[in-house]
Amino acid sequence: MDTSYHSLKSLFAQLGLENSDEHISRFIDHNKLQNHILLKDAPFWNEGQKHFIEESLKEDADWSEVIDELDALLR
Repeated sequence: MDTSYHSLKSLFAQLGLENSDEHISRFIDHNKLQNHILLKDAPFWNEGQKHFIEESLKEDADWSEVIDELDALLR
């Protein structure tokens, strides 16, 4: 099991997204979600990204905390 600390930057890198502070801020600003949409169902994910988010949350993996943080930032 991976026990390393996961940050927003590392999550963005894991998802194959640009992970500079500027890109993360821009992503959050341009991809706000309505409260009824689950993060895993957001229209901007590709299938691999969606699967990673869904499985990480389902398994309560080490990534879950930072995924929850991203979810909150997108609201």
